[in-house]
Amino acid sequence: MKHSAREREWSGWMRQAIEGDARAYHHFLSAVTPHLRAMARRRCDQFGAPVSEAEDVVQDVLLAVHLKRGTWDPRRPIGPWLSTIVRNKLVDSMRRRGRHVNVPIEDVMATLGAEEQADGFDRLDVERLLEQLKDPGRDIVRSISVQGAGVRETAARLKMSEGAVRVALHRALKSLAAYYRRDERENA
Repeated sequence: MKHSAREREWSGWMRQAIEGDARAYHHFLSAVTPHLRAMARRRCDQFGAPVSEAEDVVQDVLLAVHLKRGTWDPRRPIGPWLSTIVRNKLVDSMRRRGRHVNVPIEDVMATLGAEEQADGFDRLDVERLLEQLKDPGRDIVRSISVQGAGVRETAARLKMSEGAVRVALHRALKSLAAYYRRDERENA
């Protein structure tokens, strides 16, 4: 199977898994694990880490994929997303063992997709909209939607239950959407 066909199949399974299809998620994990293992071995060799670290990295990657699968953008290829997770987990593993890691810029650039150029005002617009919210909604949106933290991590930091964080996030995002629509109408 060609590289792009394989990734399209993985992407399809991941989309179905995100929608709750356990069988598709099992297919995805079964198909992607050998690829992750090979990638982890190559990265260990590339970064001068013992190949024995590869299996630990694979387990960390599988856990990260499970916990962060909702952060994958289905409009983007899944391969670079997986590659980035492998690289990050290997770097984390090496740092835990006290090894200094230098990641070549070419390695990072290979995983980045070409994105629209922001005009610099996007960040200001986000902050201006966030200021419309009250706490803890503002903190929750900033943590999860802007900084990329997980619900569990945010709940622990704010000393809230995960359910309460999800409800507050939903309400805050609904409020933000209303603020944004009102702002758009006023500026039209």
